[in-house]
Amino acid sequence: MADYIGAIDQGTTSTRFIVFDRAGRIVSSAQEEHEQIYPKPGWVEHDPEEIWRRTQSVITKAMQAGRLGPSDLAAIGITNQRETTVVWNKKTAKPVYNAIVWQDTRVAPEVTEFSKNGGQDRYRAKTGLPLATYFSGLKIRWILENVPGVREQAKAGELLCGTVDSFLIWKLTGGASGGVHVTDVTNASRTQLMDLARLQWDESILRDFEIPGQILPRIVSSSEVYGQAKIPAIRDVAIAGDLGDQQAALVGQVCFKPGEAKNTYGTGCFMLLNTGEKIVPSKFGLITTVAYKLGTKPAHYALEGSIAITGALVQWLRDNLGLISSSEEIEELAKTVDDNGGVYFVPAFSGLYAPYWKDTARGVIAGLTRYVNKGHLARAVLEATAFQVREVVEAMAKDSNMNLDFLRVDGGMVKNNLLMQFQADILGIPVVCPRVSETTALGACYAAGLAVGFFKNADELCANWAVAQRWKPEMDLTSRERLYHFWKKAVTRSFDWVE
Repeated sequence: MADYIGAIDQGTTSTRFIVFDRAGRIVSSAQEEHEQIYPKPGWVEHDPEEIWRRTQSVITKAMQAGRLGPSDLAAIGITNQRETTVVWNKKTAKPVYNAIVWQDTRVAPEVTEFSKNGGQDRYRAKTGLPLATYFSGLKIRWILENVPGVREQAKAGELLCGTVDSFLIWKLTGGASGGVHVTDVTNASRTQLMDLARLQWDESILRDFEIPGQILPRIVSSSEVYGQAKIPAIRDVAIAGDLGDQQAALVGQVCFKPGEAKNTYGTGCFMLLNTGEKIVPSKFGLITTVAYKLGTKPAHYALEGSIAITGALVQWLRDNLGLISSSEEIEELAKTVDDNGGVYFVPAFSGLYAPYWKDTARGVIAGLTRYVNKGHLARAVLEATAFQVREVVEAMAKDSNMNLDFLRVDGGMVKNNLLMQFQADILGIPVVCPRVSETTALGACYAAGLAVGFFKNADELCANWAVAQRWKPEMDLTSRERLYHFWKKAVTRSFDWVE
């Protein structure tokens, strides 16, 4: 009897393989980073073959570390950086170009071009997404248009494409020798090519983007058996779960009821609110996405607020200004002062995501006086994350008519006690962190485990969830609203900087 589930967590900067037990505890894990490639300003790429090598390596290392064989695993789930796009040859298994990463902005001219007819929300009613450089559809189009010979190969049926989950599932299940070409509904919902209601590729958008449908993966649920692994360390183990990373964190945080939300604090922040089986169009700058689809049950949908720069701002303070030598030092520096000294930092380094979607915004530091020191600047950097999250929470409440009782949080920045306390203060609701912090990989584990009967149902998963830490709001209403008022004022100063 297999006692464990494996989860591949393929992220923007690294790949991990984590083995979980039935209680959702980590048994063994391994992690390796991959190269970030920046060919031109605004361009971000990964080498898909390097990602595949890292994936095989971390699986082997984690299995060896836990002294595990394939028969110890009931199934494997995958979670991945979402909109990052790969096109590859199905006979040679070679990518035709590097993966174009979700952060990449090279398709900005195409966004402008397609927005001329119908505006930025031209495809929002069908896909839940505004036209933006973020999503996969225009990235696929760019590769077809700009890599010599690729469009002809695509028309001849020689190529496959997809997000990183599709590429890895295809490779894991045999690649050129019978690999399965699928993607789940959550990843498909980030391409801007899927009809949210039908959960199928939309023919009219494919025509507009000039993408041949035959190169796209088959859309499947987030929790079902797609195929069996062919690599030695996990040979014949069922690949049975697939979720985009933020949706995986929602499942890992067991947000199965409408009105439950989680926020992941990483390079950026990604907040998802479960809206149940109802597609909720956003009027307040959020995107509508698929939350998950477990087997044959109806899909659940979510509202998402994506914030581009949160943890990345701490890295900027470290790497570009040298005010701290490690990211962990920011909390100590921020504690040297009692407040932000009137300083507000709007990190619109490459525009603003939710709820503004303004490509022409740029970063500003507002409210500087001679009184301000580096401690105030450090505090303003941390507070910028919490203010941006409040803007998303408010937009979600307006769109969904649901108010949060508390916010579930995960990700690297939850270790920062000062930030989490300020987050509770500025929201006016408790913030809670779960016992198992690896919620993204855990969500992939849960999806795979449900598919093969390792877990009985969602109730069993909810019983695993436990609070590790809770921060309660301590700030009075007047102070909270005064701080937020000046934040909103600072944000307006960042608008339309690029002409």
